[in-house]
Amino acid sequence: MSFENKVVIITGASSGIGAVTATSFAKQGASVVLVGRNEERLREVAKECEQYGKMLAIKADLSNLEETQNIIKQTIAKFGKLDILINNAGFLAFTKVLQEDMMEVYDKVMNTNLRGTVHLTNLAAPYLVKSKGNIVNISSIAGLSLITPEYIIYSVSKAGMDHFSKYVAAELAPHGVRVNTINPGPVRTPIFDVPDAPHDAESLGNKTALKRPSDSQEIADLILFVVGEKGKSMTGCNYVIDNGFLLK
Repeated sequence: MSFENKVVIITGASSGIGAVTATSFAKQGASVVLVGRNEERLREVAKECEQYGKMLAIKADLSNLEETQNIIKQTIAKFGKLDILINNAGFLAFTKVLQEDMMEVYDKVMNTNLRGTVHLTNLAAPYLVKSKGNIVNISSIAGLSLITPEYIIYSVSKAGMDHFSKYVAAELAPHGVRVNTINPGPVRTPIFDVPDAPHDAESLGNKTALKRPSDSQEIADLILFVVGEKGKSMTGCNYVIDNGFLLK
């Protein structure tokens, strides 16, 4: 599998699935655009990707209008095109419908997980039409199932992403652009490092049929397959990679 001469934007690239995906693309010859909020961790990932080829690191918060616009501007200014967009940035926070902070959590989670994805996709789409490119949106099994009440807003954001992806896939298919969604189950990433988390990856992993969480590399491998030549017939699909979580 080779991604020589391909330009790939990966959001949420400073850690977890995004960091491993960026490195995986770089190893296969792609020029990678790393987008993240944590500048220190972003530099570490950028240093690793630099060993394999061209890269651009952009500190940006997808809930910020101008910073999101800047991602596309910088990418086109440096590389002149865009072939693949990986919408991976995500924010996890917990609340319940009877808690006073529900709307505060709603705004924070939805602005990054859904609005940010919609906005960046809108900005990237004209360039992906030119390249007949790919979009992969990293969703979650939380968008397909009920976990615990605390996940309500995160789950709504991911369900929205799933439906958004299908609409974009339908619109862009006549232009040769493929759009797919990956719905991981529990994955060992820093996303669970938030206050009042009712679970971590290991405890959720124990609830799966296979009694394990995934590692980020497993998700990255699926991403590369979906956007690669062997995935050319795939669009509008949701790929569940959850160790059998939904079987329970």
